[in-house]
Amino acid sequence: MDRLTSTTIIPDAFQGARDDFSMQFSIVWDQIKAPLIVPLLRLAVAICLIMSLMLFIERLYMGVVILLVKLLGRKPEKRYRWEPMKDDVELGNSAYPLVLVQIPMYNEREVYQLSIGAACGLSWPSDRIIIQVLDDSTDPTIKDLVELECQRWASKGINIKYETRDNRNGYKAGALKEGMKRSYVMNCDCVAIFDADFQPEPDFLWRTIPFLAHNPQLALVQTRWKFGNLAFSQVFLTLIWPFIICSVRY
Repeated sequence: MDRLTSTTIIPDAFQGARDDFSMQFSIVWDQIKAPLIVPLLRLAVAICLIMSLMLFIERLYMGVVILLVKLLGRKPEKRYRWEPMKDDVELGNSAYPLVLVQIPMYNEREVYQLSIGAACGLSWPSDRIIIQVLDDSTDPTIKDLVELECQRWASKGINIKYETRDNRNGYKAGALKEGMKRSYVMNCDCVAIFDADFQPEPDFLWRTIPFLAHNPQLALVQTRWKFGNLAFSQVFLTLIWPFIICSVRY
């Protein structure tokens, strides 16, 4: 018996049609390849060049700013009036601004204890500070842990409020806005905002509030911050969180 081949199985007419289709497809691809692929590659190269240029300009700008700051010595203490807060025998603690400390949270299992503990450890007259934990967590277990942590500090005499809401409109910014609607906030003079992974130094308020108290034209103080775990945080900052603002508003 003769061996079967593709030639004997596939009719010659079909084989010819397949060859014609392959040839036509090859011709069409050769015709559209250059006008289709080349512009896309050029566009991708142009976008990469533009992004590289933007990154270079940003680095150059920041370098110039840092150099000028170093050379001119434009420190806040020299530009604005700063004097330590002084006790008032007649007014007592009421001479100090009432400060609201806001901490927005969202499923912050790893850092909630550190941030709440740091906020509760701020040095300031105890009757002139309110810690407000704004918890938008969707994990019931984490919400319970955060609430228990707030209750633990409240049992130590810290004026701490645990606040939740039934939606996440505006995300953390929305939580901050919602927190400002509470009745006890109306009497506050200053608002300090820390993200959930911030750990302010105990003297943070003593160093920042005087800028606002002695300079009525100022509405916000943005402070310098540093990393507790620098090696990991540099990657984290670059990829996930480009900036974080810690501010006090008077």
